[in-house]
Amino acid sequence: MTETLVIRATGPADLAAVDALLARSYPKLLKGEYPPSVMVTAVPMISRARPGLVCSGTYFLAETVDGSVLGAGGWTRTRGFARRAEIRHVATDPDHVRRGVASALFRHIFATAEEAGVREYECLATRTAVPFYQAMGFVEVGPTTVPLAPGIAFPAVRMVRAA
Repeated sequence: MTETLVIRATGPADLAAVDALLARSYPKLLKGEYPPSVMVTAVPMISRARPGLVCSGTYFLAETVDGSVLGAGGWTRTRGFARRAEIRHVATDPDHVRRGVASALFRHIFATAEEAGVREYECLATRTAVPFYQAMGFVEVGPTTVPLAPGIAFPAVRMVRAA
């Protein structure tokens, strides 16, 4: 990574920036792994910021010192499991992949989650992201489908990692 990154928790004022990042990242980076039907129906639905997540205190932006947003992602505690967290809505600017942005973001995610007592992680990865998650210590459990709306689902890969 040639630029210095600042990683910080997001808040309500960051909704537009997260929306813009997801809108430029997912359609471009997922195109090679998903059929046109998924790209037209499901990807627009997952390419939107979730206000509750952005305001959770455990969702983060990776940005340059001048405020350019290069990545986002976070974690939430898995409902019913005090020591397990779900990795949530991770994205990297498509012009900055393989430059250490997501790795820096994950170091921060793991540090904050483990400080809060998390010892296990799970995620629903895009097919495109599976090799990255494996490099971060995640193990593939298997394919799954995320229902988004009646008749619209997103194919994903369930993965897990111990802290």
